[in-house]
Amino acid sequence: MHDTIFGSLITDELKLIRYRAHRSGLQHNYATDPLDPKPDKPVAVIAKVGSDLDLDEIVCYYTTNGTQPDTSNDADGEVKTARLSRSRVEWDTLSWGYMETWRGEIPAQPEGTLVRYRIVGMKGGKAAAYADWPEPKFQQELATRAHFANTPIPEAKPEDPLSGKIFSYHVTQYPAPDWAREAVIYHIFSDRFHPGIGREWTQTAHLSDFCGGTLWGIRDKLDHISELGATAIWLSPTWPSTSYHGYDVTDYQAVSKRLGGEEAMHALIKEAHTRGIKIILDLVANHLSYEHPYFVDALAKAESPYREHFVFDESEIGYRTYFGVRSMPQINLTNEATRKWMFDIARFWLTEFEVDGFRLDHAQGPGPEFWTEFQMACKQANPESFCFAEVVEPPSEMLRYAGRVDGLLDFNFNETVRRAYGYGSITMHNFDIFLRRHLDFFRESGMLLPTFLDNHDMKRFLFIAGEDKQKLRAAAELQFKLPGPPIIYYGTEVGMSEFQTDDPHDRLVGCRAPMDWGKFQDRELFAFYQSLIRRRAQDKPWKE
Repeated sequence: MHDTIFGSLITDELKLIRYRAHRSGLQHNYATDPLDPKPDKPVAVIAKVGSDLDLDEIVCYYTTNGTQPDTSNDADGEVKTARLSRSRVEWDTLSWGYMETWRGEIPAQPEGTLVRYRIVGMKGGKAAAYADWPEPKFQQELATRAHFANTPIPEAKPEDPLSGKIFSYHVTQYPAPDWAREAVIYHIFSDRFHPGIGREWTQTAHLSDFCGGTLWGIRDKLDHISELGATAIWLSPTWPSTSYHGYDVTDYQAVSKRLGGEEAMHALIKEAHTRGIKIILDLVANHLSYEHPYFVDALAKAESPYREHFVFDESEIGYRTYFGVRSMPQINLTNEATRKWMFDIARFWLTEFEVDGFRLDHAQGPGPEFWTEFQMACKQANPESFCFAEVVEPPSEMLRYAGRVDGLLDFNFNETVRRAYGYGSITMHNFDIFLRRHLDFFRESGMLLPTFLDNHDMKRFLFIAGEDKQKLRAAAELQFKLPGPPIIYYGTEVGMSEFQTDDPHDRLVGCRAPMDWGKFQDRELFAFYQSLIRRRAQDKPWKE
């Protein structure tokens, strides 16, 4: 049995492509020391030069007033410079060449400063390369798209519009709120939890279509969540969209009518807050639906005011997308007006609806720099908000998000605990080594690492464990002893397993079956989860 977690590291070939992409051209990849800059302390910026590029000078242009570090339009002299010097030459076997490491320093800045910068490689007094170019993320997306389409992997074209990348960091301490450290998060797929008292499921046989779950239904079943002991609910996307899953948004300032609209959202939040339960929305900032009015207008008219919200190119589709999915155009978050639009969306939900935070879908799409300012916007709107990101990257890259988000979903733990406890494909000895080093690796990052055994993009844990509930209990017991807030995917606590069907489309989403509210619920397993939550509250592992 093969476990698959969707993402750009799904095969060894894709992992190798990613590695080599980060070792060609001029690469910075948000490498600073420290990763989370502190007030009144200088910050080292580090760049790597691949064997395919020869530079004689590297300059970091930066601003401290929030403006872009654009040297071509610096009438007020706001752009400052920090020169990097070559500090090391090393041999890299996988790229089969010598790499250079360059290092410079941005002076100490006071509390509250937003530093924005770009790094330019020079040759003969002229700009020869911008960090990060060639763009590793774009190359990885092209390769991943080709993998899923079973087509040859293309090369990224040098005229790609995202060259000259701007980086940033914020010299302000935004610790995760205490409630998030103590939280037990219940993850609900909004269309699949409950239709509401007096309502029936529209259907439950085909998981690629709407089943009829609503926010009213979630409100009506808050007793179940309260009885379990969960203290926060993470909802899958609730905005209007064309799909049952909601990850293709058509309106960011409304609630899907099929889920109950704004009235149901307000009612759910009010009742949840009365019970001391936080509400976390699933925000998709990387892409939206091609039926979103902004994209429809931008596609139809070159002079559209929304044209710069997207990246139009010479590809077969004609615009940048989420892994080649035509119906999900990528949002151009390098554009200042687009960024402000997304920041305003976050503020709107934190203030007008009083949601408690966001799970940030495909956060490596926009990258660490965008989330720096997004985090600022959220904390200014609600200092107690909690934002945690979906970043399916190696641990070394996950560290780049320190100080930019409150937490990261712990995919590394998820993959390894499933191998050890679910599949039995690694020994417990090797798992123990991994876990000890994994916790040490992230200990100083300041980020929370919410843990999970399964979610909406992978087979349910009980299924991969061969329906052995003792394996599930053992894995969950370990999960609840870790410092990161545990996440329970709806139904896992009552023994839900994979939905079995002959439909090839449904087989991909068998983990998204409607919640079992009948006699097949395992109440002994539910009681076990209750005991884990009570014990966690007593032991307080988040304080270790």
